[in-house]
Amino acid sequence: MHQFPDLMVLLAVALVITALARRWELSEPLVLVLAGLALSFVPGVPDYAIDPELILVLVLPPLLYSAALTSSTIGLRANARPIGSLALGAVLVTTLAIGLVAWWLVPAMPLGAALVLGAVVAPPDAVAATSIGRRLGLPRRVMTVLSGESLVNDATALTAYRVAVATVLGTGYTLLAGVGVFLLATIGGLVVGWLVGWAVHRARRALADGVLESALGLLVPFAAYLLAEGINASGVLAVVVAGLYLGQRSPTGSASVRLQDRAVWLSADTLLEALVFALIGLQLRSVTEGVAGQLVPLVLVGTALTATVVLVRAAWVFATLQLPELLLRRGPAPPWRYGAVVSWAGMRGVVSLAAAAAIPQFTSTGAPFPQRPQVLFLAFFVTLGTLLLHGLTLPWVIRALGVRGGERYTDALAEAEAAHNAALAARRRLDELSADDPPPDEVAEHLRRSAERRSNRAWERLGRSAEEVGESPGAAYRRLRAEMLAAEREVFVRFRDEGRIDDVVLRRVLHELDLEDVMLQRE
Repeated sequence: MHQFPDLMVLLAVALVITALARRWELSEPLVLVLAGLALSFVPGVPDYAIDPELILVLVLPPLLYSAALTSSTIGLRANARPIGSLALGAVLVTTLAIGLVAWWLVPAMPLGAALVLGAVVAPPDAVAATSIGRRLGLPRRVMTVLSGESLVNDATALTAYRVAVATVLGTGYTLLAGVGVFLLATIGGLVVGWLVGWAVHRARRALADGVLESALGLLVPFAAYLLAEGINASGVLAVVVAGLYLGQRSPTGSASVRLQDRAVWLSADTLLEALVFALIGLQLRSVTEGVAGQLVPLVLVGTALTATVVLVRAAWVFATLQLPELLLRRGPAPPWRYGAVVSWAGMRGVVSLAAAAAIPQFTSTGAPFPQRPQVLFLAFFVTLGTLLLHGLTLPWVIRALGVRGGERYTDALAEAEAAHNAALAARRRLDELSADDPPPDEVAEHLRRSAERRSNRAWERLGRSAEEVGESPGAAYRRLRAEMLAAEREVFVRFRDEGRIDDVVLRRVLHELDLEDVMLQRE
């Protein structure tokens, strides 16, 4: 509890820096890291050493869950091969490459400890890259690959980390046993995540209370993570699967819950991301204290390791994603510029530092964990090096290569088509209801114009003008309009399920429908 005031001060300062970065249209993660580095030199600043339990249990699950909730399952399925290649293959290859290079360059570091370091720095954190990509308008396919990779790669790296640490501690596995541990962790995480998502979805439908449903949603990432870790499964995968399951089914739930969840998780993301990136910068003092007198050689090793992770990622992206498409000609190959951007978006994040901080102090024999301070410093150096290198140059790379998304027009066209069909469905539902209990003529006409207004608003993005609609006339309007909104929502969900519009479009129009639905209830 004595550290609680310091944490509150850190959060407040991080939010102020985030607000300034947004106002000046700068990369928030990069500005936070640089500010943390600067503050680490200020006398009197508390020692904000990373607590691995805080990051791995209280910070990582909600960030992953929030990202999974808003991920497009259609996009993830369409890009499953590149996402799997990066999240599984690239992480394992990077673990091995870093381990071998560190073992070679640091004579006192045993291979097991070097592989622990490799697993620690293997997974990129896409938060910084995607924040830059959104600001510069990267194509959706690139953004989907980067965000999809970040959802899964932590599970791969943390499982490899667990095996490597156990090997150093003297409770290690054979190669076959290590593969078994990895498979069991993966399968267990998938099963636990699906079960948690399934149970929470049905519990929410039974509750039928927006506040309670949102409160239950806040527990999901922690419950999924702890349940999976309790059976030695992958808590990261469990959180991601639960988030994807509930995000896919959120259109069938309550409008008020969707609006509340959106606001809650956007706020949580902002707060947690500000905290973790500020913490990265503030680690400078604590990690250097443990290697005093070895800074120069370790900086040289860290530079070599940073170059290794950059080169390995670039080689892997070209060898597994670009080259096979060019040689096998199984379809239009992704533009090489896309691969260049993906390969240059390899920033490491706070998960690497949390995993390094979680390395045990002693082995099973009571001996100190070999080269633990050096591993901690090198993990920090690679994390900071990739953040600064890629964070400072990625915008320039994107602009120089001319990589821009062209989805705005196609999204608008797809949305307009769906909105047109939704308006037709809403009017048919109005006609059915009016046949049984005819409303006043002006109410029916008002509702018809309201349905047309939504359709016209979508066409406005393609240059079409919209009609002006008056205010709600009363209870009849609210009852009938709610039925029409349900009919429109059903059409948009069907179009999403049929692959005719993307989840990005669905979420945008559902937000508009939900706002109107809540407005009707408030009236």
